[in-house]
Amino acid sequence: MQYLLDSNIYIEGFKRYYAMDICPGFWELLVSYSTKNRIYSMDRVKDELNAKDDELKNWVFNAPSELFVSTAKIHISRAYSEVVEWVNGNAQFKDYAKTKFFEGADGWLVAEAYVNKSILVTHEKNKYDPNVKKRVPLGNVCDYFNVKIIDTFQMLRNLGVKLVYRQ
Repeated sequence: MQYLLDSNIYIEGFKRYYAMDICPGFWELLVSYSTKNRIYSMDRVKDELNAKDDELKNWVFNAPSELFVSTAKIHISRAYSEVVEWVNGNAQFKDYAKTKFFEGADGWLVAEAYVNKSILVTHEKNKYDPNVKKRVPLGNVCDYFNVKIIDTFQMLRNLGVKLVYRQ
C-alpha cells in the first residue's frame, strides 16, 4: 500500500509534532519509506512547501526525487478533470469555495490517490460533511471518489513505526 502525503502533514510535523531539531527520525523515515515506494507526495505539494523560506523548504530541496512525483501524466490529468467536473457540478459549495479548492493541491491529491489507489494522508477531516458550503472539504471529494483518508498517526501505525527514546 502507498501513502500519499498532503502538504499539511509536512507543515504540521515541521511546526508542531516532529520539529526537525527534536524528531529528526520522522524526517528520516519519510525519506526511507519514499525510496521503498511506500510514501510519496506530488509536485503540487512540493510547490506549497516551497512557499516559505525556512528549514522545511531546505529539507524538501534535499529530499529524494521519489518523494515528489509529477502530476504531468495524462491519466492523472484525466482524473483531475473528473474531480474538477464533480466539484464544479456540486451545488453544495459556493463558487469562491470551488475557486479556493482549485488553487491548491487538494484536487490533484484526490486524482493521484484515485488513480493509483493510494491512501491519502492528511490532517483534514476524513468524513463527508453535507452542510459545508464555504469551502470544499477534502473528505467530501474523497468520499465521492472512494479515496481513503487517514492521518499521520494512523499511517505510522500501519507502517509499524515506533518512535522510541533512547539515552
